[in-house]
Amino acid sequence: MLIMHMFLVVGVAVTFGLLAVCGVAGIATGWVVPWGRSRVLRPTLWGYSCLTCAVGGATWIYLGPLAGSYGPLPWIGWIAFMAGLYLGMLSQRPGRSGARKTTS
Repeated sequence: MLIMHMFLVVGVAVTFGLLAVCGVAGIATGWVVPWGRSRVLRPTLWGYSCLTCAVGGATWIYLGPLAGSYGPLPWIGWIAFMAGLYLGMLSQRPGRSGARKTTS
């Protein structure tokens, strides 16, 4: 049982670590993963989304199910994870299409 717990901890750490690295790269350079480049219109917002998801998800998983304690702090991490998903949705959303273009 202890070995399986270690596999879960390492797998989650690697996953959220890679997500955080992608977020920092998106914020600093505007880089987006290759499979998301066609959909992401705002790479900096996408980077903030990845970073928020990584921090919120790691907070939720390490202070909640993998730690065995269910206080209020893991749920704050869950809310932060959901906020990161919302930011990711906004980064893929097109801007206003009703803006008028004037020509001279």
